[in-house]
Amino acid sequence: MRVLLLAHSFNSLTQRLFVELGEAGHRVSVEFDINDSVTEEAVALFRPDLVVAPFLKRAIPESVWRRYRSIVIHPGIPGDRGPAALDWAIINREREWGVTALQANGEMDAGDIWAAVDFAMRDATKASLYRNEVTEAAFAALKLTLTRIAEPGFQPEPLDYSRADVRGRPRPPLRQPDRAIDWQQDQTQTVLRKIRAADGFPGILDSIRGHGFYLYDAHAEGRLRGAAPGEIIAQRHGAICRATRDGAVWITHLKRAADPSAFKLPATMVLGGEVAGVPEVGLAPQVQVDYATWRPIRYEERGPVGFLHFGFYNGAMDTVQCEELRQAYAYARSRPTRVIALMGGTDFWSNGIHLNLIEASAHPAEESWRNINAMNDLVREIIVTHRQLTIAALSGNAGAGGAFLALAADRVYVRDGVILNPHYKGMGNLYGSEYWTYLLPRRVAPEQARNIIANRLPVGARQAANLGLIDDHFGTTPAAFRAEIEWRAMELANDRGFAKLLRAKHQQRMVDEAAKPLESYRQEELERTRLNFFGFDSSYHVARYNFVHRLPRSRTPFYLATHRARTLSERTPASTESVRVKKALIDDRESA
Repeated sequence: MRVLLLAHSFNSLTQRLFVELGEAGHRVSVEFDINDSVTEEAVALFRPDLVVAPFLKRAIPESVWRRYRSIVIHPGIPGDRGPAALDWAIINREREWGVTALQANGEMDAGDIWAAVDFAMRDATKASLYRNEVTEAAFAALKLTLTRIAEPGFQPEPLDYSRADVRGRPRPPLRQPDRAIDWQQDQTQTVLRKIRAADGFPGILDSIRGHGFYLYDAHAEGRLRGAAPGEIIAQRHGAICRATRDGAVWITHLKRAADPSAFKLPATMVLGGEVAGVPEVGLAPQVQVDYATWRPIRYEERGPVGFLHFGFYNGAMDTVQCEELRQAYAYARSRPTRVIALMGGTDFWSNGIHLNLIEASAHPAEESWRNINAMNDLVREIIVTHRQLTIAALSGNAGAGGAFLALAADRVYVRDGVILNPHYKGMGNLYGSEYWTYLLPRRVAPEQARNIIANRLPVGARQAANLGLIDDHFGTTPAAFRAEIEWRAMELANDRGFAKLLRAKHQQRMVDEAAKPLESYRQEELERTRLNFFGFDSSYHVARYNFVHRLPRSRTPFYLATHRARTLSERTPASTESVRVKKALIDDRESA
């Protein structure tokens, strides 16, 4: 089947469906929803059997849905309508929610129902629910829809509010007054729920010491207390702790409300001098506590296995975080364990260098350089580990340098449904580092390595395993994945052949070092990457600016919109090589 994915952007859900549909044998192309005429042109070029809209901010044009069967993936139960489905579900403390596959018609979210898949809600941010439960339910709903489309005579069900099983209702947008925190009255769980319902976008508008800020990423604090609800009582690793009526919450990121060009940054960085005098309440990664709190890095041991957790917001790792994680890893290496499991976070493993902090720097090129070198120091620490075997346990997605950070481990295990983006070119043709020229060819053939880097496409867990990029994939939920990781790590640590495995690892590292030192890989990569940061071509800096400021694309890159790439080839009266070069040049400019 020819399937056109029509989306506002190539977000995590769209990437997951892109991968799954391709693996199922469908011919898939992507078009960003820019305006009606662009969408109409896309369907005219591709002539899809099905249009699927997993992430839209406006309606599919009537000229499209009347001619082509169009399915909208809505993150709500049957009958739910409106742009804030998950927000309302969290605010209303729904115990169950779902995803509905609707046929597009003249009314938003009111089309005939092809499939509906429910899931249990958990205490988490909107963004976390979207990346996990919603994404899994969306894939299941689309898979069921495709099966039903193939069934002769099957008809989707019209939306009927008179039915007792239709619980959803039209919901208005959630405005900031509806979301507002009343620090004097709201208890800790209410504060958390409100911030979580707005996490990612739009954030909670609030006042801190007379200035307006949007709040993001909140976590409960079980011990610290303050005299007045709303006051800042502590800071830790860039986050602030604010007192509530019955406890306290950590808030890791803020955005200035008065500045339309502002973007999310660590809370203490945004507040600057406003947090002068607020005590820094440190908590070392290895310190075990029996109360709720927040810290980005946590280390624990269970017998012969050390587990290193690092849940950085959106998977971005700044220079300081890379150094702190390297220090935590060095501590783990010093322990008398046999296996170190690098757990990452629930939503992300890592997405590499911190583009927001780099953009906010007075000297972005220099900060880019510091950040990528700090990433390199961390990766090298893992590669040269000789007393333990290491496991990279990817419960969440990974991209760019974060994907290659995972490849530094001896075993790489990935949760089913995780998406990898092991490439850099989409960020203004960035060359990248993190020892990828050493780590990638260790696992895949040279031609495959070149394709992975050049294609700029997401890689699913099954495909990654087939390529040899990872060792295995399993677990339908983060909890199931973690349980399996704990078992496998313990089995590896207690393996009778452990000494032989460790010796073979050390010998291979010596052979590799003799053939070409790690430092040579690093210097060669950085020589190319330095041109991205400091050279005459500003593509990386333009692409980073566009990414951080969330500027919409003016067109869909040809590596996603294959219907447009084919049209270019057909219309260009030139040799195959010149067409290839022209397309590559256009894609490089679009990446910027």
